[in-house]
Amino acid sequence: MKPCKHLIFAFLALAVSHTVQAKNESLDRVSVQINEGIVLESEITNMVKTVKTNAIAADQSLPSDKALRTQVIERLIMTRLQMQMADRIGLHIGDLQLDQTIGNIAKEQSVTVDQMRQNITDEGMSWSQYREQLREEITLGEIQRIQVQRRIQVSPQEINNLVSLIEEQGLKQIEFQIGHILIEIPNNPTSEQLEKSSVRANTVLKRINDGSDFRRTAIAASAGPKALEGGIWDYMNINEMPTLFAEVLSDAKTDDVIGPIRSGAGFHIIKVIDARGLQTKEVDEVRSRHILVKPSPILSEERAKAMLDKFVKQIRAGEADFAALARQYSEDPGSGTKGGELGWADPSMYVPAFTQTLNDLEINEISEPFRSSHGWHIVQLEERRKTDATDQFNTNKAHQLIFRRKFNEELQNWLDEMRAEAYIEIFEADFNRG
Repeated sequence: MKPCKHLIFAFLALAVSHTVQAKNESLDRVSVQINEGIVLESEITNMVKTVKTNAIAADQSLPSDKALRTQVIERLIMTRLQMQMADRIGLHIGDLQLDQTIGNIAKEQSVTVDQMRQNITDEGMSWSQYREQLREEITLGEIQRIQVQRRIQVSPQEINNLVSLIEEQGLKQIEFQIGHILIEIPNNPTSEQLEKSSVRANTVLKRINDGSDFRRTAIAASAGPKALEGGIWDYMNINEMPTLFAEVLSDAKTDDVIGPIRSGAGFHIIKVIDARGLQTKEVDEVRSRHILVKPSPILSEERAKAMLDKFVKQIRAGEADFAALARQYSEDPGSGTKGGELGWADPSMYVPAFTQTLNDLEINEISEPFRSSHGWHIVQLEERRKTDATDQFNTNKAHQLIFRRKFNEELQNWLDEMRAEAYIEIFEADFNRG
């Protein structure tokens, strides 16, 4: 059943009441309803402005304002759906975790938080706006990880097959940067809808082959996840990219355009923007151990942090043993019984807050308590080592490659399912009449 229209106009009245200014300015309005939530016209306007500013800075041409607006609305819809899901499962990024992330960002930029605040203000954004934007970005990353990770299974057979393939063939030591355009088709399309999408895909393909700018065309035409980025995916080895891409790129060269390729989502057009050799590089791996305490209705955020503060003081003073505390108190079932031991790993495989903390520690140093999406942690860095990332593909690395590939595929499936089940109504036509 569709939500009541009275709800929409109640929101509209509320939005308008908060935007009346002393000067004779345009009133804000509701442009999209997404389930029980809304997108205001000001949000669309601000994002369009940001995209245009970024395009000018990157010397990137853009499609028409109408096409750009359509893509911005779609991005806002998908963002709002994910934030609604986060709210439903009780995922909220508190101020303690947000402050910790801001501190880490400032440290990466080699500035103080006060200097960072001044820089952001100088760029025209208020500090409170920045904090809420960052809170949303963290939430999106966490809800994607929580919802998508549970959908992924990597079997020992898959890992063994990939390790064998790499050892036997040196498997395609090439990384591709690709452009991707998706011309979507509806669920259970009629033959007429299928034909219409096919014709549109071939029209887009011809336009690209005739010399049209790929990025501009992607922003205007693509329904893919990277549309607002001009359809550009970052460099990927063939083993970590979505299966659809991997199957057609094995012998591709720079500037090759492939497609349209039919899948359940629609017709895909892929362009090889760049291809480079997978250069030999050393990667840091760490051996660490941690203690995890999860806040609950019984154990508040503050008490969980205080509990770990106490552990840190006891361990540093020699009054308690890290491993013993981990076995007794850690709520990580995988490492708790091992005294908190996590073994050797590429630190990037952990959630961002954990990775950042490990990167900042010296050997044998114990961190201060920090918050991640899992809860409150303390971690001790035990050892570091360097490994060759190109020819020492052990089972952990094979697992990571397969996991990344499946994550990209399942993320898109999850987003598609969520959008298909949502009630979405765009009110632009009504407002344009006014």
